[in-house]
Amino acid sequence: MPSARIYRPAKDPTQSGLARTKQWVLEFDQTEPRETDPLMGWTGSSDMLQQVRLEFDTVEEAVAYAKSAGIAYRVEETPPPIARKGLSYSDNFKFNRTAPWTH
Repeated sequence: MPSARIYRPAKDPTQSGLARTKQWVLEFDQTEPRETDPLMGWTGSSDMLQQVRLEFDTVEEAVAYAKSAGIAYRVEETPPPIARKGLSYSDNFKFNRTAPWTH
């Protein structure tokens, strides 16, 4: 019986956009260990479920799919993003700075 995790992907740290973070993803867990090819050194596995990644609009849809397919699942909640306070470059040179200069 395969098992899977359902989660919402985090924002890509190298990009400022929120693309591909609004949908829920169902990914299957690893059932067989990865093996190293002795000739080329590549790693691989004969487990084809590791290549499956299903996307759903809501967590309820993902859970309903897992239940209907008989897949053991776990839902991983992601913490909400931390709101950052925007600062301008000129704020570094204000006379009423509360933080001391570091250089």
